[in-house]
Amino acid sequence: MENYKFMQNKACEYFPCHKLKNEKEFNCLFCYCPLYTLKDQCGGHYVYLENGIKSCQACTKPHDKDAYEHVMKKMKDLMEMGKRTHNEIGK
Repeated sequence: MENYKFMQNKACEYFPCHKLKNEKEFNCLFCYCPLYTLKDQCGGHYVYLENGIKSCQACTKPHDKDAYEHVMKKMKDLMEMGKRTHNEIGK
């Protein structure tokens, strides 16, 4: 059983915040995408606005039924971004 990989919050006033073909597969686990910081390496559908802001309005990647697997694969990249170099640690 892997119930931790999928959840829905139908009581949320924004549910569903994006349109999917099958609402039963809408995953609320990652309400806010943890991969936003990865910029063009997130694996989702995004555009950059004229002001430089990344817009994920058309992206459903964190809400797909298999979102958990995708996010976990990308966590290594996020952790690498957060690492401090040897020189930074000594400061």
